[in-house]
Parts: sequence; structure tokens; C-alpha cells
Amino acid sequence: MSDVPSPRRAPRVLRDWLPGTPREAADAVVGNLLLHALPAHATKAALSYRASGWLGTACAVLFGITGVTGTILLVLYVPSVERAYASVKDLETVVPFGSWLRGTHRAAAHLMVVAVVLHLVRVFLTGAYKREGPPGAARPLNWLVGLALLLLTLGLSFTGYLLPWDQLAYWAVQVGTRIAASVPLVGDATREALLGGSVIGQPTLARFYALHCFILPSLTMGLIFWHLWRIRKDGGLAVSDRVAADAVARARAQPPPAGRTYAILGATKGGTVASVAPSALLAPESVASVPNAPRRAAAVALVCLALTCVFGLAAAAPLEQAADPSRTPNPAKAPWYFLWLQELVSDLTFKVGGFVVDGTLLGGIVVPGLLVGLLAAWPWLDRSPREAAGVWFHPARKVQNRVFLAGLLVIALLTVVGTFCRGPYWGFVWPWDPVPTTPTRL
Repeated sequence: MSDVPSPRRAPRVLRDWLPGTPREAADAVVGNLLLHALPAHATKAALSYRASGWLGTACAVLFGITGVTGTILLVLYVPSVERAYASVKDLETVVPFGSWLRGTHRAAAHLMVVAVVLHLVRVFLTGAYKREGPPGAARPLNWLVGLALLLLTLGLSFTGYLLPWDQLAYWAVQVGTRIAASVPLVGDATREALLGGSVIGQPTLARFYALHCFILPSLTMGLIFWHLWRIRKDGGLAVSDRVAADAVARARAQPPPAGRTYAILGATKGGTVASVAPSALLAPESVASVPNAPRRAAAVALVCLALTCVFGLAAAAPLEQAADPSRTPNPAKAPWYFLWLQELVSDLTFKVGGFVVDGTLLGGIVVPGLLVGLLAAWPWLDRSPREAAGVWFHPARKVQNRVFLAGLLVIALLTVVGTFCRGPYWGFVWPWDPVPTTPTRL
């Protein structure tokens, strides 16, 4: 009998998540439904927080938190103009933990918008959308899927904004749909389709309720699964391509070993990179995906859950007076993630002689449409070398990264101005100055 103690093994129910041997780690990837999306091995660079910040996982977790909390709210909410506001008010004052639940749902939704934007920023700054990777890789296609997920995320937040049926929600949707109405030819039809008529009423609430609770979540979930599948098909994160290229370069730089190398066609003197399997080249830079990837994903999930719960306690979801179409708040503001568009509309409205240029079309439709179109086409316009893919701030991408960050800074500044520096009649006021009081417009 050997005196060497056998390694401790996790209970069978946890063995997929805490494998004790490389064989168990490989079996977990093959036999577990959730872990089957992972490769058997992953590069250390791809698993590091520095490469991606695990922002994609954070987006998925926050979407899950909004789904769970939203399902509970769905049971307690009544989607009618007569009872919607009262049901939300009951959540705030009568239902145990209702205020915290609603605040957590709101915090997760807002954090999801931030996380999706940061995820897009990370992909752009690292050039991870470039057409590199194994045969069949289509990272530009996955970039388009990511853009669609960003638009769906904004749509989810916007459609949920109306459901409390208070003054803040009612007039924010009024502002947003007026911008949509400025689209040439189809603007009025688009607004009428969203509102279910010419004014915000019961058909509007029913449509926003269906979009927010069923249609958009289903589309988002489907695109998330497609997005994850495409990442696997594309060979993982782009940083893994960089690691593989460096491994091949190091192998080519090494002197051939003495003796003979036996290949399929016979014996050759020395060795070549082609005679070494890619997995062997990457072995020193790789680790088993299980349990390393699930551990990091669990850590990200715990951080997201903690942040949403804390924000739900510290910053309660606002609830103003019940919606009143006859009393217009002054100023009426769009949701915070669309405030930069409202500010742009204001800034692009000006007079030329006796003619007034309406900035609604330029600032609300043309400029954001051009930005989205440019982002969608950029993987095919980017001419940086393949070595730049997966590298933060590669010198070859200096100009486009600076232009991209400058555009983000402008959007951030417009959002700050629209949030803190706009008073009655959209006049400019400094945040520390007293806001002039004006009666609500009737």
C-alpha cells in the first residue's frame, strides 16, 4: 500500500465546478450544460481582469438581476392608467421590501446601460472587432450583434421609464417620442405606432408594458446567447490571438533541436513550428477553464449583486405625482441616457436671418444615426495591422482611439450639462446657482 495520500475530491454534486484533476475539468466542460459554452482550456491573458474587465459577464449578470427583480415586480404591478401609479405607490409604502426591490431593479437597469457602453468602449480600444482568429472567425459580425444589444438595452430602459405613470415618466416619454417623430417620412407613423395614437394613454402604456416585459427581453436574451456562441466560434477573446501569435513567433525564433524530428512523411533534421500542435505552443500560457472561469464569473456576479443591492437601499427609485397631461413640468427632461440628445437638439436649434433651424432632426436623428452607422461600418474601415487586435491602445490605432474617446467625452459633457445646468425653458444655469422658480406650464 502506498503512503501517499490521495487528493481530496469535491462532492459529486460540486465536482463539475471544483474538479480535482485535469480529467475532471475536461469532463465538466463536456458534460455540464452551463459549462459546455467554455473551451477546455483558456489563455491566462483571456481570463485576467485586465484584458476585458469581464464587462461582458457583468452585462449578462445585470440583465439577469433586472429579469429576476422585474418578474417579482410584474406580479405586483397593474398596467392600466387608472391603477398603475397606485400599484407603484403601494410598492413604495405598503409591500414589504417593495421600495428596495424597485430601487434594485432600477439600479441594475442603469448599471446595465453603463456596463454595455463600457464593454463597447473596451472592444473598440483593443481593436477586438478585427477579422482575426481561427478559420471561420467573424468578429465584425459579433461587433454588430453587440451594437444591437446596446440599442436593445436603451430600449429596455426607455420602455420601462413610462410604467410608474408619474409626471417624470410621462413627460420623459413625451420628449423621447417627439424626437422620434422628427424622422423624415416615417416619423409621425413611428410615434403613432409607439403611442398607439396621437397622445400618451392606455394604448401607450400597454405597448410599453409588452415591449419592456416580453418582446425586448426575449430579443435581448436571444442575442446574448448568439453573442456568446460567436465568441466561442471566433476563438475566444482577441487577446488570445495575440498570445498565440507571440507563441508562434517565439517558436520560430528558437534554434532547431538537435537530432531528428519524425513527422508523417518521414524523418527530418531539426523541427519546425508546423510540426508542433498549436495546443502545445499555448500550453505554457493556458490553464483549465474550469474552475478558473466560473470562479471569476462568480466574483463578478457577487460584485454586481452587491452594487445593485446597495444602490437600491441608498438611492430609492423616484416617484413624483401621478401623470397629469394638463400640467407640463418646466423643464421636461428625457431619461439621463438620452439627455445628450436633448441637449444636442437645443444646441443645434438656431436662427439664420429670419429662418429658425429646428435641431430636432439634426440632433435627435441625423447625428446619432451617423454615429451608429459609423460604428457599424468601422470594422471594415479600420486599416490597423492584425497585430493591433486585442492590444490596449496599440500605437497603430492612436488616431482612431483618440477620436473615439473625444466623441465619448463630448457625449458625457452634453449629458452633464443637460442634467445639472438646464433650468426652466431649458435656460442655462450653473449647478450652484439658485434655479429660478416658474409656474408649471398649463
